Amino acid sequence: MASGEEDDPIIQEVWISFLSFLQYPVRPASMTYDDVTHLSAKIKPKQQKVELEVAIDTLSPNYCRSKGEQIALNVDGTSLEDSSTYSIKMMDKQTFSSIQATTNTTRYAAAVFRKGELHLTPLQGILQMRPSFSYLDKADSKHKEREAANEAGDSSQDEAEDDIKQITVRFSRPESEQARQRRIQSYEFLQKKQAEEPWVHLHYHDLKDGRSEHERQYLYCQAMDTTENTELVKTPSEYLAMLMPPLAEEKIVKPVGPSNVVSMAQLRTLPLGDQVKTLMKNVKVMPFANLMGLLASGTDSTAVLRCIQQVALLVQGNWVVKSDVLYPKSSCSPHSGVPAEVLCRGRDFVMWRFTHERSLMRKEVTSVIKLPPEDVKDFLEQMAVPRANRGWEFLLPTDHDFVKKHPDVAQRQHMLWLGIQNNGEQRLKMALENARERHGFLQKDLDTQQLKASTVTTLPSGANALVRIKEEPLSDSEETMDMSSPDLDPRSDHGVGQTPTPELRDFVQRTFRKHFVLCLSEVKRLFNLHLASLPTGHCRFGHVTDRMLQDTILHSHCKQILVPVSTPGP
Repeated sequence: MASGEEDDPIIQEVWISFLSFLQYPVRPASMTYDDVTHLSAKIKPKQQKVELEVAIDTLSPNYCRSKGEQIALNVDGTSLEDSSTYSIKMMDKQTFSSIQATTNTTRYAAAVFRKGELHLTPLQGILQMRPSFSYLDKADSKHKEREAANEAGDSSQDEAEDDIKQITVRFSRPESEQARQRRIQSYEFLQKKQAEEPWVHLHYHDLKDGRSEHERQYLYCQAMDTTENTELVKTPSEYLAMLMPPLAEEKIVKPVGPSNVVSMAQLRTLPLGDQVKTLMKNVKVMPFANLMGLLASGTDSTAVLRCIQQVALLVQGNWVVKSDVLYPKSSCSPHSGVPAEVLCRGRDFVMWRFTHERSLMRKEVTSVIKLPPEDVKDFLEQMAVPRANRGWEFLLPTDHDFVKKHPDVAQRQHMLWLGIQNNGEQRLKMALENARERHGFLQKDLDTQQLKASTVTTLPSGANALVRIKEEPLSDSEETMDMSSPDLDPRSDHGVGQTPTPELRDFVQRTFRKHFVLCLSEVKRLFNLHLASLPTGHCRFGHVTDRMLQDTILHSHCKQILVPVSTPGP
């Protein structure tokens, strides 16, 4: 190292001057501190933190002497020490501490105009000097020390004995990268880093001091020769770009958080339409005034109205997010697995009902939309609150001010709800017609099956033989149902044929809990009625044959009863 330093000696040391701009926002421009005595000054260059100590005129008629003495007593106490904050036992000075007004000072400069020339000097920092009240913290710590000393004096009248204290030894765990990032971004870590930088003491020179006048000369360009200044030989657009460069996108480390959470700072970087969609998707129900308050100041309300009508519907003067925004086409219910299209129709019905009344009963809604109770409750929790003996009441009061202020939007939304209502009525009408037509075919088919089920065949074993009922298939493609005993027919094993679905097994179990004894034709009739009662698109039983239904009954712990019939003798 020594040889390296000898080979590379210091040739010249050059002073580098940095210009900082100090502001005093707590006082008007007419009340400067130019004539006030400055006692000391210090700076932390890396943080650009400056502290100035200025004297207070204790002889001024506006100065309260008793209050100044009380503050000095609270801070320093009664002891005479060299390290006292106020040496004359009176508050005779005040400290100003700086904060950065902006972190990006590349677009700011100090200008001096002389002899038709404009001299610009870039600014290193823009600092705001505000009064520091650190002496209050010192007074508070002094008060706590006195209280602790008094308590220790009272308890030390007897002989003091050393208390045995339990010590817990802990070993630090290896720190992960994620934990290290959180620690670096914490307030405690930043305070520690700021406290580690030492203060550099400065010499303050008055405005009229000779050194100040000498330093001010550096604001003027020192090398004024006849050489051409290439910086100003540019086109107007290039010169404007130099004066006002475009803002560069700063790479900000995103805080660690859930993936589905967006901060307000990140939200405002999105386009206006995405901002409105994100807010409505998270809040679900919101007045227009609250939405404008969450957006950046100066946002055009007309543009917001255009955006919100694409992702929300007007209900009682408030905006409720559209169903297709919450439930995209490729999604399904997290509770029951119902497709998104069916969920949207059910939720739209709940929203439509709230456009006509303040409260709804969940049982009434469930009986109409035919969805699982968990999904219906999810719909209501998004836009309503439960009330005792009143069902579910709409979450927000009716916003009459918005309706009066924007009648055109309210009328447009009213027409949109009428279109949704007509569409629902047409869909319901078509479903009823299909149900009636299907019910007619099923009833005709059931009558034919009951007629065939009344046919009795006698076994050739004579009197008291066992009678077997033979069912014909519903179609040529279905398998004929065999009612023989599983003990006599080895093919009745469930391994032969198709595996019954859980929905079919659940239907059979619920049916036999209600009716303990049923013939196969009655089970088929109840099953067909159950299929007819389901809404369009809800059937998940697949193609059910007679054999599959019989196997499902037998594997649901049901027993087949062979009915004995007495035949007359010859």
